[in-house]
Amino acid sequence: MLRNVFEIFWIFLRLGLTSFGGPIAHLGYFHDEFVKRRQWLDEHAYADLVALCQFLPGPASSQVGMAIGLQRAGILGAIAAWIGFTLPSAIILVLFALGISNLSSGLDTGWLHALKVAAVAVVAQAIWGMSIKLCPDKERISIAVIAAICVSLLPSGWMQIGAIALGGVAGMIFLRNLTTVPMTPMQMPLSKKSGAFFLGLFFILLIGLPLLAQTSQMHEIKLFDSFYRAGSLVFGGGHVVLPLLQKEVVPTGLVSNNLFMAGYGMAQAIPGPLFAFTAYLGAIANVPPNGWAGAGLCLFAAFLPAFLLVFGAIPFWEKLRERKHMRYAMLGINAAVVGILLAAFYHPVWTSAIGNAKDFSLALFGFVLLTFWRTPSWAVVLLSAAVGAAFM
Repeated sequence: MLRNVFEIFWIFLRLGLTSFGGPIAHLGYFHDEFVKRRQWLDEHAYADLVALCQFLPGPASSQVGMAIGLQRAGILGAIAAWIGFTLPSAIILVLFALGISNLSSGLDTGWLHALKVAAVAVVAQAIWGMSIKLCPDKERISIAVIAAICVSLLPSGWMQIGAIALGGVAGMIFLRNLTTVPMTPMQMPLSKKSGAFFLGLFFILLIGLPLLAQTSQMHEIKLFDSFYRAGSLVFGGGHVVLPLLQKEVVPTGLVSNNLFMAGYGMAQAIPGPLFAFTAYLGAIANVPPNGWAGAGLCLFAAFLPAFLLVFGAIPFWEKLRERKHMRYAMLGINAAVVGILLAAFYHPVWTSAIGNAKDFSLALFGFVLLTFWRTPSWAVVLLSAAVGAAFM
């Protein structure tokens, strides 16, 4: 078991160092690593996990990583996956907060822009691979396209949840004529009783922390409450939580708006989860605890809901997936997930990276390397960075 835990840590540490491009790109990197390369999950099981984490509030890509670690090595595996994936970006952001501001001078260099272009190739390859397996007929292609249109026209976390729900309904209505309904069991080492405990703890903290913060004079409790609520109530991942955090820390004077925006830019420029931005805010805060202690407190508070929700939902999700009607729904849900990823591929992944023929050419070259030459994603990322440094 410990061997699996260390293996998970090192794999996710490498992903945390190379996974540029934001939450949707992270799902592409995970797909390449755990579905195509290591085959820890098949396409349907992976899509089911993505669908579940899209339903849950919090950082969806990090929650998918936690679930993969949980399946492989239990709760310790989930923790190892989170630490490995989050540690690089958290350390970079804390160091930036503590005064290494010269890093910001490289935020607009060619190599960094090329990393964004590489993320386009990674996401495109992931969507291509998932669509072949999850949208093999006109019904599921239509579900995916409709979901992509809805989320593109009305971009919000709630619309993502609505698209997934509608995909499930469409699956039960239009996919009942399928003779085989694929469903790969995932061996998750948690019982329903354990799941109920974690869900109960999630709601106890969500309700109890604000009450405790109102009556307590301890700044640590107020800080923990703010960041726990931010991690509990946001749908749509890191891009959505950043404005929410701004409302929590800037009006209260905890962090100036200029410092907030500087950290915001840095968080967009580095690999790993955007939720690691909470470590920056904890470190830069002008009221103790700050520095490394504040970073650790805010980072833990923001990610704790993700752990509790994944641990709480997984046991019930597994039982639900076994039911025949739910398996028809999952076919539609997985097609809707492909559509949601397609919408996110256009914005923000494509729109933030592809601005001219050079960008398009590099993205296309990376896509060919990933899809047809089976080149590892980390190698494509490093090659793109080299090309960007030389020619962009």
